[in-house]
Amino acid sequence: MPIPRIRLAVRDWDHLVPLLTGRAGARGAALEIETRDITPDVLAEPVLDGGETSFSRYALARAAGDDRLVGLPVFLMRGFRQRCVLVRRDSPLTSPADLAGATVGLTGWPDSGNTWTRALLRAEGVDLAGVQWRIGPLAAGETGKDRVGARPLPGNVRVADRPLADGLADGTFDAIFTPFMPPEMFAAGGRFRHLIADYRAAETAYFGRTGFVPGIHLLALRREVVDRHPGLPEALQDAFEESKRTWLERRRLLADTTPWLLDELETQARIFGPDWMPYGTEANAAMTAAFCEELHEQGIAPRPIKAEELFG
Repeated sequence: MPIPRIRLAVRDWDHLVPLLTGRAGARGAALEIETRDITPDVLAEPVLDGGETSFSRYALARAAGDDRLVGLPVFLMRGFRQRCVLVRRDSPLTSPADLAGATVGLTGWPDSGNTWTRALLRAEGVDLAGVQWRIGPLAAGETGKDRVGARPLPGNVRVADRPLADGLADGTFDAIFTPFMPPEMFAAGGRFRHLIADYRAAETAYFGRTGFVPGIHLLALRREVVDRHPGLPEALQDAFEESKRTWLERRRLLADTTPWLLDELETQARIFGPDWMPYGTEANAAMTAAFCEELHEQGIAPRPIKAEELFG
């Protein structure tokens, strides 16, 4: 029987380099992996067998009975959200609790990352219904993303009339949520700063409380592909695990790609142990359950979602 050729689309995460170069591979399958600038819509591209997928959009689809995609507990994008709230440099705001009653711009309403960020406000006692939310791109000219989602928006959520960075700078917004930083965050004297000044300490404390780094995007396959090749999900999880492990080994050896990467890797191992981004259902059970709870509590999901609904 010929080996199936499986075509996947992902963003070019560092930990996928061994798969892209052929140093890692999938047992019993030939992988064709292409990289994208934005997260692909697997169902909209018939040529794709699978790819990187929004955790929230996948969870919402499964909860609605749409099982055209089979998600794997392989979270290609993970990240803390404490760093993702920006304010003006002269703003008096310093914590999520300060955003009660504020006007906040964000890059998408049902987005996984923004769901996790809103959870930080809920944990501080902020009533999300009392915040005026405005949805839009970080900068002018950004296209190719569904920022609103399929469900009607709550009354306090509207589409912004300007890019988020512009609205933050001119005082339209008190704060903005963004997973990716505007260029001026990497230059001296920029107009913006992080709401939480020592976000690294806040994120370390968050990990101490929860035991996980939030999952943002996962790997998903078309249902018909899994039906034809039932062993493929396990083979792919093993392949992506091998890629991640190989990447980390190489980075520890070739750490001179940034001035202080070695220190970062040593600190990471002390705080998180051997693997800060584990794959597998059991390893992600607590994180998945917490995310499903947030989707419902924030009104994104119309009913509670059980974690076990998502993988299988």
